[in-house]
This record gives sequence, C-alpha cells and structure tokens, in this order.
Amino acid sequence: MVVIRALCAAAVCSTAAGSAFAQIQEAVRIPAPGGYTVAATILRPEGPGPFGAVILNHGVPVSDSERAGASSSDLLASAAVFAQRGYVVVLPLRRGFGATGGGFAEYTGSCSHPDYLGGEQAAAEDVMAAYEYARALPHVDPRRMILAGHSAGGMVALFTAGVRQPEGLVAVLAFAAGRGGNPALHPGVPCAAEPLARVLDMVGRSIKAPAMFHYAENDQYFNPDTTRFWFERFTAGGARAEYVLQPPFGDDGHYVFGDRAGIRYWVPAVESFLARYGIPFKRLDTSAALSR
Repeated sequence: MVVIRALCAAAVCSTAAGSAFAQIQEAVRIPAPGGYTVAATILRPEGPGPFGAVILNHGVPVSDSERAGASSSDLLASAAVFAQRGYVVVLPLRRGFGATGGGFAEYTGSCSHPDYLGGEQAAAEDVMAAYEYARALPHVDPRRMILAGHSAGGMVALFTAGVRQPEGLVAVLAFAAGRGGNPALHPGVPCAAEPLARVLDMVGRSIKAPAMFHYAENDQYFNPDTTRFWFERFTAGGARAEYVLQPPFGDDGHYVFGDRAGIRYWVPAVESFLARYGIPFKRLDTSAALSR
C-alpha cells in the first residue's frame, strides 16, 4: 500500500474548489472473487471518520491502447470534491484497464448484436469487490455508501445497484451514463440504444436506492433524445430517479464531470439531489487544515 499525504497538493487539493484541505491518497490492490486483484486509488479526508464512501467508476475509451494506459487521474478532480465533503472515494480500475490488467472483461460485442447484459455483469464483479472493500475500511460508515460513475462507469453503477443490491447503498450518481457512443462515427447517437434500454428497464424494476442521471445538452456520445429515452425506460418500473440536463459545456458536454471547470455545474445538482433524501454532502470544515 502506498500512502501519500497531501495538503493542497496540486493533484488533489487544488481541484477541490481551490481551498486548502488535507486529504490522503492511497494506491491499493483489492482482491476479487476470480483470484485476480483490482488496482484502485483511494482519496479520503484526514481523520478517523466515520465517513461515507463513494465507489467512483470510470468509462471505457474507444481504443485498446487507451484502455491499457487508463488510470484514475481523469477522475481525481471530481473525487477530491467528494472527499472534501466527507466521503472516502474508491476509484477502481476494472479488468482490462491500466494497472489491473488482464483481458477486457466487459466487451459487449458488435453494435448489431450487443451483449450489454454480459458486459455489465462482468464489470459489476469488479465494482462489487471495490464496494465491499470500502465498506470494511475502519474509517467508513458502511450504512452510507454511494455508487457513482462516468459514461460506462455510470451504467455499471446503476446496474450494480439494481442487480446486486449492495448492502448500505443510499444513492447512485450516474454522470453521462451510457454505452455504445462514438462521436467520430455517429455524434450523439449511440449504436444500439434499444438493447441498452432493455437493460435499464430491468435494472429500474429492481433498484432500491434513488438515482440521479446527469447529462449536458451537447454530449457528443449520447444526445438528449437518447438519454431521456433511457431514463424513461429506467423509471417505467417505479424507480426513484431524477434526470438533470445542464446547458452545453465546452466542445463536448460528455466530459463535464471529469473536467475541473465542470465542478461548479454538477456539484449543485448533486447537492440538491442528495438533500432530498437526507444524505449529507456539505463541505467539511477546513480550518484545521489551514492552521497546519
């Protein structure tokens, strides 16, 4: 285990709205049921807690080389926001990504015959390994767990919540959630929206925790017509959920969640959503950090 103590380090605290805040960053290997280990980064506030925990899941790059070089760095800015608000954040790299290595377990096949169910099931194995690892940490409150993710990571967060129904889960935060998008080939229109809608329909009938779907108008992977369609299929079975469509962000709103400049757009939506369910999301007191 590698532990990095950081007080306003450039990679950590400067991303959390610019204020000094003491956080601890760790690199860990998490045992998974299949005999392999999942590489993960943990970002947490200083102190004994107990803190809530967020399992924050990454998306899926288009190319094999990008998957092999994947790291948690793209989501560290967002993770720092959660840590500053009293959460331990675990960022697992699923099989086939970065330091975890191995085969690409969640491959969904061709657009003409996609196996989204199989892909989500494989991805959920690694998410659950990280989830149970986080619940067992001594500074985590196992009754205050959140599943979150960006793009394909948002989809697996929703899937894991509905199909695996993990103990202690209080909310799901899905940012730009979806699969099958490729802006270079078909901007805004994923290649197999209906097969994914069938998975969301199934998940929406079984999920217990409330979920937030967050998108930007100019998402080049999933346009508003598609994401509203997915949301309607998800909620048709009675799931408690909220759809947030924010104004355009940059050249491609798909990346508002991972961009430092996007923090001021998605944080208010998360604050409002979690407040409706009585889930704490207030910034921790930074006076102790500033006095050191």
